[in-house]
Amino acid sequence: MKKYLYIVSGLLSVGLGTLGVVVPGLPTTPFLLLASWLFYRSSPQLQQWLLASWLGKYIRGYQRRGGMTATQKASAVGVMTVMVLLSTFVFIPEGSAARIIVPIAGAVGALTVILFVPNAQNND
Repeated sequence: MKKYLYIVSGLLSVGLGTLGVVVPGLPTTPFLLLASWLFYRSSPQLQQWLLASWLGKYIRGYQRRGGMTATQKASAVGVMTVMVLLSTFVFIPEGSAARIIVPIAGAVGALTVILFVPNAQNND
């Protein structure tokens, strides 16, 4: 059951990452890294397919640099912040528990990018 959940989640992440190529503000690399990790845990064949596809260049770039540049981190946190604020104050109705949960989840995501995603080496 867990394997299939990882596969479905990985495919959704690939879809979001693919959209991120053409939709401004939607990140590509984090979704593809997540998909790669999910496939690594559930289906090595799907992971190899992802790495061999045209989307694999985003993952290889992250691996080559050893992380995200300061600009990439700032962009990711900026987009997350805008989307959290937009979701919280425009789309989520007043009085909903989601008005508390979404900002907390956004803060955790931003802190994760800032504190735990490795800083890229300057070799480009």
